[in-house]
Amino acid sequence: MTARILVAGIGNVLLGDDGFGVEVAQRLQRRPIGDDVRVVDFGIRGFDLTYALLEPWDAAILVDATARGGAPGTLYVIEPALADAGAAAIVETHGMDPMRVLAVVRSMGGALERLRVVGCEPACLGDGDEPLMGLSPAVEAAIDPAIALVEKLVAEARHA
Repeated sequence: MTARILVAGIGNVLLGDDGFGVEVAQRLQRRPIGDDVRVVDFGIRGFDLTYALLEPWDAAILVDATARGGAPGTLYVIEPALADAGAAAIVETHGMDPMRVLAVVRSMGGALERLRVVGCEPACLGDGDEPLMGLSPAVEAAIDPAIALVEKLVAEARHA
């Protein structure tokens, strides 16, 4: 049986490095990754991601800017569990908080067997008042390594 894998790019391209996940997804869409993988640029559409995660995926990989205190451009692989998502929350239809999305997925009966987040430490995020287009040099340099990391996680999910 062929695995079904979702790769979800998330972020806001108007907030500088927050567009990391979107850029990774857009570049992955131009690469041959296999018919068993669906790569989607969800941007800030949390509602759409919620419903996508309710589908029966064998694995889901979320790609997002993730501030964890490291040097800008540092990549992380995080293994959140739906149980860690906390109580259900309302999804903002034009906002994106991955943990809130996961909480709603859980409250709606969703279950993800294999969930990973590929995160990148941002250097700069816009303040929301003024658009900040483009990625910082450190985060831009992390795009190709992030793509390789996503491809590695896809390969692992296929053989799990």
